Amino acid sequence: MPLALLALAISAFAIGTTEFVTTGLLQNIANDLHVSIPQAGYLTSGYAMGVVVSAPILTILLARFNRKHTLVFLILLFIIGSVISAQSSNFEQLLIGRVLSAFCHGAFFGIGAVVATTVVDPNKKASAIALMFTGLTLANVVGVPLGTFFGQHFGWRAAFWAIAVLGVVGFVGLSILVPKQLTEPSHILDELAVFKRPQVWLALFITAIGFSGLLASFAYISPMMTEVAGFSPDNLAWILSIYGIGLVIGNLVAAKFADRALVPTILTLLTLLVIILLLFIYTIHIKSLAIITVFFLGAIGFGTIPPLQMYVMDKATGAPTLASAANISAFNLGASGGVWLGGAAINAGYGFVSPNWVGAITSGVGLLIAIYAMRQRRDLVLGKNC
Repeated sequence: MPLALLALAISAFAIGTTEFVTTGLLQNIANDLHVSIPQAGYLTSGYAMGVVVSAPILTILLARFNRKHTLVFLILLFIIGSVISAQSSNFEQLLIGRVLSAFCHGAFFGIGAVVATTVVDPNKKASAIALMFTGLTLANVVGVPLGTFFGQHFGWRAAFWAIAVLGVVGFVGLSILVPKQLTEPSHILDELAVFKRPQVWLALFITAIGFSGLLASFAYISPMMTEVAGFSPDNLAWILSIYGIGLVIGNLVAAKFADRALVPTILTLLTLLVIILLLFIYTIHIKSLAIITVFFLGAIGFGTIPPLQMYVMDKATGAPTLASAANISAFNLGASGGVWLGGAAINAGYGFVSPNWVGAITSGVGLLIAIYAMRQRRDLVLGKNC
């Protein structure tokens, strides 16, 4: 692994931990801050919306700066947001800290994905993106479960203090390991010009709508597994570890297929995501099957990230940085929308299982858009690599 990818993965681990740690602490935060579980779920969707808004704006504002310096600045912003979250005394303060941390997220992964593809051979670009996102997936195997453990035993604020320390490690890694000469600044007018291409917008829609189904379900995994499946809250840490293992495996395996056949990989993964969400409606009532489904939900859901990121960068050939950041916004817009729709279904009285219905529908719509977009470009040739 090139050292630059290692630095990106370390930082992604810190960012990924804070993104999803609230899912395992949903009930703890809700009880301590005297809010409902769906309202506490807005800590996930609020974070996602922070990513949506900030990714393109910060990418534009920072375009003229060296990308290494930009990445270092962004991880510093993340550390500040984590400290604010750790010191929060009410829901509003915590939400502010979450959103500030989210400002780092979109631009970081957007710029980082472009940097990752510059340090490997052209036929390994999806794998390079996957290696960077391995930090994000490992966060769900190690960071989120540990954060859940810390939060349950030492108070949820302890989890955010630990995350701030992870951010410092990422800061040091970026400062030392990312070589300055590999990160030349881009020209913003060239970056903006790619949005004249309809296929870039279709790629963004595929990401936002197709990915939304995963978070519609996963954001409410804590009450689903405890209130429906019947697990004790003490089991949440290892359940999240099972989910995280699925993320790591799905992320790396999907990238290998995407390097060979990008379009078929995207269509297959979106189809499987719809299927697994529908299955979860029934398997959630049987503990052993629920655990298996959680694993495949993570593997398939996060397996979509490298190919979808590679797809939008391919459609923005020549000036991919802003499009890459916009796609991170699209991921999080889908996540925010999924969380909101899942919470709305619960509030409407359809129960904790209902987010899986919501997710299957939204990801199904994303699949239909993908089929349309790829037929438009005559990309549906078996084995064709975009």
